[in-house]
Amino acid sequence: MGDVISSHLDESRRHYISEKTGKVLGEFCQFYEEQYGVALFNSVRYEIEGNGGPQSQLLHRKVPLEDRVIISGNLFQYVEENKKWRNRFSIVPHNYGLVLYENKLAYDRGIQPRIVLNSAGYKILTSLDQYLELVNSSLPGTAPKSGNAPILKCPTQFPLILWHPYSRHYYFCVMTGKEQDKWRAVFQDCVRHCNNGIPEDSKVEAPAFTDAVRMYRQSKEQYGTWDMLCGNEVQVLSNLVMEELVPELKTMIGPKLKGKAQERQRLWIQISDAVYRLAYDQIKAHYDAVVTKCELERPRMESTIRTDMDQIITSKEHLASKIRAFVLPKAEICVRNHVQPYIPSILEALMIPTSQGFAEVREVFFKEVTDMNMNVINESGMEKLGEYMEKLSQLAFHPVKMQSCYEKMDQLKLEGLQQRFDVSSASVFKQRAEILMRQQMDDAVHTFATLLHQELAKMLGKEELCKSIQRILERVLKKFDYDSSTVRKKFFREALLQITIPFLLKKLAPTCKAELPKFQELIFEDFDSFILVENTYEEVVLQSVMKDIMQAVKEAAVQRKHNLYRDSMVMHNSDPNLHLLGEGLPIDWGEEFGSQPDSDPSAEKRRRARQVVSVLHDDEGVLPYEAGAEVLMHQVSQEEPGSEELEACPALVSPGSPDSVQGIRGMLVKEFSVETPVPAREEAKEPLTNGTIVQQSGSSEEREVERAAQKAEEGPGSLEHSAQHDASSPSLANPGVEEQEAKPAVPATSVQPPALTVASLLAEGGAEINHHKPNDKETGEEVSTQAHAEKVEPAQPATGNSTGTSAGATGTSAGTTENSEGVQTQF
Repeated sequence: MGDVISSHLDESRRHYISEKTGKVLGEFCQFYEEQYGVALFNSVRYEIEGNGGPQSQLLHRKVPLEDRVIISGNLFQYVEENKKWRNRFSIVPHNYGLVLYENKLAYDRGIQPRIVLNSAGYKILTSLDQYLELVNSSLPGTAPKSGNAPILKCPTQFPLILWHPYSRHYYFCVMTGKEQDKWRAVFQDCVRHCNNGIPEDSKVEAPAFTDAVRMYRQSKEQYGTWDMLCGNEVQVLSNLVMEELVPELKTMIGPKLKGKAQERQRLWIQISDAVYRLAYDQIKAHYDAVVTKCELERPRMESTIRTDMDQIITSKEHLASKIRAFVLPKAEICVRNHVQPYIPSILEALMIPTSQGFAEVREVFFKEVTDMNMNVINESGMEKLGEYMEKLSQLAFHPVKMQSCYEKMDQLKLEGLQQRFDVSSASVFKQRAEILMRQQMDDAVHTFATLLHQELAKMLGKEELCKSIQRILERVLKKFDYDSSTVRKKFFREALLQITIPFLLKKLAPTCKAELPKFQELIFEDFDSFILVENTYEEVVLQSVMKDIMQAVKEAAVQRKHNLYRDSMVMHNSDPNLHLLGEGLPIDWGEEFGSQPDSDPSAEKRRRARQVVSVLHDDEGVLPYEAGAEVLMHQVSQEEPGSEELEACPALVSPGSPDSVQGIRGMLVKEFSVETPVPAREEAKEPLTNGTIVQQSGSSEEREVERAAQKAEEGPGSLEHSAQHDASSPSLANPGVEEQEAKPAVPATSVQPPALTVASLLAEGGAEINHHKPNDKETGEEVSTQAHAEKVEPAQPATGNSTGTSAGATGTSAGTTENSEGVQTQF
């Protein structure tokens, strides 16, 4: 298949792809360098003026998933290289990268994983019909008829497919519907987190990048929201390049694809993935160089800003006044006729599902704490408190328990806006609201845990402990209600701006865009790195609609239809030392309140460094993987010709082996990022020139691992988590808030660019929400092919041979065979 792809991506087409990528990068980097100076000025100005929003009442912790994984377990994966299904041990670590190992033993021994996948931009599908619909729509040429054979046959009724418009697809399946729902929730959490890959705590690089992407797309007459603004910077730029490349490649390559429909589908997916990887590698090197260049210039630019801050502000206000006089009359007419009548309906469409989602977050938090409180009463009090608090502390990152909150956002429908305001889909708003829900849940849990830990210093009895838990719960719910209102109002303002500003810019472009260059002469040459006419123009347009948006949100808060507090309500901080208390060391509930004393703290510390507690527990018991093994294998043998050569999965062949699901469930797994010794033969390997790394393990080592596993099976069985207690209790009424009437907040007069940077520009914005940074290792996926156990040859040293253009295109070695080498592609 690699040779076929090479024939479609010959040297001339590769050269064309490289030139096209370089052209897009050149234009983007020019925008980035311009926006970097503006973002740096805005950051320094914000730091000096300190015009922040209301203080959050809940505490925020920085590393909530330290020493934990989200889930670990077995999945059946379809391996495209040999068209067979394999059983894989899978974990989702704290960075939300899906990691697949050959088996549990490979993970325990620290062997490099088969795949490390960053799921940004992917969609999670649970039926082959959904998948085929997307594949057929992306296939160049005429769509295949419905009667054609599908591209993939799943051996069970519960598939899980990861689909990407440009990159390769991944196919999994499980044995039961309950397992499918669980893994679907986990995968969606991964996508949600990885899509939010640009860190918001970067006050210069992040707004410079997002504004540069927006300016570049507007230069191509693309003003609306963009679904593929997801992942880290290199992934976003790769999507930007592919958006322009794919239509041209379909025209060039599409008519030359031969074979049946499923073969053409599979071939096009591989070609698109190969092009995506070529663009990705080129973009990464170029973008890193531009970022380094800007960082070297930053000290000089920042010194100029701090020295001439007053003059820069004066110059910018003078420019804004001239542009305002020219643009504002036209903008106000456009707002009055085309935007203002639709703001209430847009806001209502946003408020209903979002408010229901946050209300569900509150309900889930209340129920979990109440259940814990009743369990403390019914059981042994303090002895079990540490165990319950360990589980509660990770509630926000439990995909299944949080699913009921996220599902509320499925009601968000913006179909009527797609034609009028060029909103491609509501997914960008759904995912943003879900991220905020998770953050609010974690803040509430962390605040509750901090207050409870402080209360436990009094060494309370069981009855006093339960009363204290109830009092703390009520206090935290009051803080949650206030912060929830603040966060939602900020989210509504940002969403309304993201919907309306691109529409206004597109409407005003024919009459205003051509006149903007004449305002350039109003900027002093020394300040032209920090003041741009285009950005100032957008600020004026934003001001034209900002008043209507603020008024609409204020009216919604006055009505209290969705539990929004009025802007004039100020909640007194009843815990003035709470934020200082939250800056202490993280609470280790298992160590402080565990039922078993720790005789050797240093040994416990080393143990925790090797093992990790999974957030998602298997309370339902062992799933029937072994019971369905014969059926699965029989189905695969019927679907795949030559399946008698299928390498049997350990969990399927040997129910008692350590690879089986029974041997996995309940076990504590090791930390993914722990360093493991690398064999000398692997350390000596040099990367091949085509970007592949060949690795292999000997058959003697495999037999040694199996013998060690059999000995381990003779020991104690796997641990099982106890079932959760279903306790019911009357719901608390929503507690009131302490409030004080104050002057209504006045919008800032100096408003900054819209869309993705506006979050930091609204003076009334709520608490700043920080998110976890994806690890750099998330940016790639590592793929290798396992050798047959009965035919493994001794490992050979890697060579620098780079022959065969197909390897560079597809990320697989042209000389790789099913039982000879494993290939790892760094992406």
